[in-house]
Amino acid sequence: MRQRIIAAFGIAALAATGLAACGDDSGDGGSGGGGDKVTIGIKFDQPGLGLKEGSNYTGLDVDVAKYVAKELGYSDDNIEFKEAPSAQRETLLSNGQVKMIFATYSITDARKEKVSFAGPYLVAGQDLLVRADSDITGPDALNGKKLCSVTGSTSAQKVKDKFANTVQLQEYDTYSKCVEALGAGAIDALTTDNTILAGYASQAANQGKFKVVGKTFSEERYGVGLKKGDTETCTKVNDALKKMVDSGEWQKAVDKNVGPSGLKLDAATNPPKSFDACA
Repeated sequence: MRQRIIAAFGIAALAATGLAACGDDSGDGGSGGGGDKVTIGIKFDQPGLGLKEGSNYTGLDVDVAKYVAKELGYSDDNIEFKEAPSAQRETLLSNGQVKMIFATYSITDARKEKVSFAGPYLVAGQDLLVRADSDITGPDALNGKKLCSVTGSTSAQKVKDKFANTVQLQEYDTYSKCVEALGAGAIDALTTDNTILAGYASQAANQGKFKVVGKTFSEERYGVGLKKGDTETCTKVNDALKKMVDSGEWQKAVDKNVGPSGLKLDAATNPPKSFDACA
């Protein structure tokens, strides 16, 4: 009898151990090995802002995203970066494929109808990138020229509407393809934010080939894209951005990522002094 009781206790102990082990495995799988994960949309082809090289992600958007994510409770190991082309940003947010987007995402009234924005975290200006020997001096000199237009971006259409109604818009799906076309002579100019253009012009492979005209003609306020109505996350993101600016980490990120291009941001608007109300 005594042996049977001991054996019964042994079986029960083994069963308990097995259940505990199963419970541990389930917990590790559910937490991703140490915390919740977050998927963040960025550009993969914009040097100095959002660039993917191998398994590395660099740029101002990346550094701001990491800072904000950390303030929201996510470690670097639990951040997954997903490419967010201009034409897909609203869809990525509405479908829940990404939690936030840091991708030179200018805040506009039209976009606010589809998504919510925190920020801005940087204010840029629209400009032109042309070949080094070009005589194009500004948007009003583009009549009869070929100008790159990227799907989902309003930059080129803005030039046609306001400055040069006979400019020919050539559409590509990414700015990097526009840069290739500019180098090959297929287009005469590329227009988007000066921060993006300066990054392309300063790449080692492009040095001496292109120049930024240097006459901005718009104000582009980079916001953090969020699912429409996510005011809770919006408030937390704005708090994180304020802390980044006040602590000096924002300036460090700008010096590191934008500084090498030689571009001087407008000190009157950078760093942003206030953030939009969450709605």
